[in-house]
Amino acid sequence: MNIPKGFLFSTAEAAIKKPGRRDLALIVSEVEANVAGAFTKNAVKAAPVRLCMRKIKTGKGRAIIVNSGNANACTGKQGLRDAEKIISNLSERIRISPSLAYSCSTGVIGTPLPMERIAPALGPLADGIGRASFADVAKAIMTTDTFPKIVSASVRIAGKTGTIAGICKGAGMIAPNMATMLCFILTDIAVERKALSYALKDSVEKSFNRITIDGDMSTNDTALLMANGMLGNAPIARNSKHFGAFSKALDEVSYALSKLVVKDGEGATKLIEVVVRGAKSDAHARKAAFAIANSSLVKTAIYGNDANWGRIICAVGYSGIPFREEKADIFFNRVKVVKKGLANNKDKEATAALRSKEITITVDLHEGKSAAKVLTCDLTEEYIRINAEYRT
Repeated sequence: MNIPKGFLFSTAEAAIKKPGRRDLALIVSEVEANVAGAFTKNAVKAAPVRLCMRKIKTGKGRAIIVNSGNANACTGKQGLRDAEKIISNLSERIRISPSLAYSCSTGVIGTPLPMERIAPALGPLADGIGRASFADVAKAIMTTDTFPKIVSASVRIAGKTGTIAGICKGAGMIAPNMATMLCFILTDIAVERKALSYALKDSVEKSFNRITIDGDMSTNDTALLMANGMLGNAPIARNSKHFGAFSKALDEVSYALSKLVVKDGEGATKLIEVVVRGAKSDAHARKAAFAIANSSLVKTAIYGNDANWGRIICAVGYSGIPFREEKADIFFNRVKVVKKGLANNKDKEATAALRSKEITITVDLHEGKSAAKVLTCDLTEEYIRINAEYRT
């Protein structure tokens, strides 16, 4: 796993939700970096999200501090004060301006941060800079995740090899309208601020905005991309010949991370890719794909290896797009179960296909040339157990 030059990491235990694990994490760039962000569209935004949205306007940063176990959402003015105190305290310890430090939180909504436990842990967190790995940070930000999510890619820029590496957390409350719950992507490639922001938002739209686990949008969704320029290349602008290569590598990292989020969906046993093609427009294809991916009936059928294509055609029908069922074909992996809106008598073959751990549902509308792809997972009894016990 390659990590971009000039980034250092630390983790510490604050026993925010319960003792026994490192639940504070810190990412520090050795030099001031350009920073881009994307945030939840939920009207209810956590205190750290509100602070990040203010700071991101400068496009500059050096540090990101993250806590798991508590979302610091719906905590009023106290939540904002607590987030600001954490930033101020930590910035003083690592000798940077508070304006260059970003705070993120994830966990239970509606409970104030346990500052009496967090504040004493900030010293060890600052003192530990450089002693942890990026993978350690990925572990520290987990909540109901079952494994840490980390991806990296290399890209040649002006004869030099740069690195883009990212981590994210998210397993439930995933129906993002920006990114996943928390995502941090780092690169040593120099990229101009406007180009960096454009690249991130475009990448998010093609990755994190094309996943759904349970149809619930978080209050804390945050994606931050830091570019510290330590590769030494001339800063990449949108009209640069290297912008395409950078964007492509960023897309690869973002999509791979989003796929890991869905693969780790709470209680999930199968990764499902929904492909809608032959649509009149990209918007139509996207609406139909999300209708299928968000259907609890479709997701439970896949869990039970039930090739119930009726649930799929029904979802397309209520998606709100113009739809002529007599033109539609439906596939489970490569098995065509519906031909021109009618059963193709392939249930046995389709049931066998559904036993795979990765399933592709394809709907061909035969109405145009547009297509869309959405990632989701099956819905199981374990999802209910996890969320019924989330606060206990």
